Amino acid sequence: MTKIIGLTGGIGSGKTTIANYFSTLGIPVYIADDEAKKLMESSEVKDSIKEKFGESIFDNTILNRAKLAEIVFADSEKLDQLNAIVHPAVRNHFEKWLLNHKASPFVIYEAAILFESGNYKNCDYIITVTAPLESRIQRVIERDKTNREQVLKRINAQWNDEQRISKSNFIIDNRNIETAKLKAEEILKILNIQQNEG
Repeated sequence: MTKIIGLTGGIGSGKTTIANYFSTLGIPVYIADDEAKKLMESSEVKDSIKEKFGESIFDNTILNRAKLAEIVFADSEKLDQLNAIVHPAVRNHFEKWLLNHKASPFVIYEAAILFESGNYKNCDYIITVTAPLESRIQRVIERDKTNREQVLKRINAQWNDEQRISKSNFIIDNRNIETAKLKAEEILKILNIQQNEG
């Protein structure tokens, strides 16, 4: 039976970098945020978003993500409404993807809001990636060409590290990518030993 390893961490923690590293070690990786973006282009999901948030967040037929992000990160109720549309679509997509990886002992399910969405309940193990707050803020400002205030809004919309760590089996401290990769390898060894003993 394929074990699902949930991989999460706050925005800017470097969890996608760690997920990609697991991929180089031969573990199939599902990046939930990337798949959610693709699914938000499907007519079914777009129609539901239009129904809840109105025409104004579309430029012709194209979803204006920046406008949508501005709305949902300023209002937790609106964020819940968006998640109620997107999460079930991602869950269904992941289940189909999982069928194609039945031969793998492990798969990685990488998601920023693994706990907030409730998807952690479907994971056999959970890894949380952490990084110092200032490093995270700088990474996101550079990556998303945004400002500090916007990044902090997004950070505050997520669980904090203490909450995530309390529900995780493993922690990867990503202050330094080389030591973070070594920790990822160490976790994989532990999981392989447990799998073989099980």
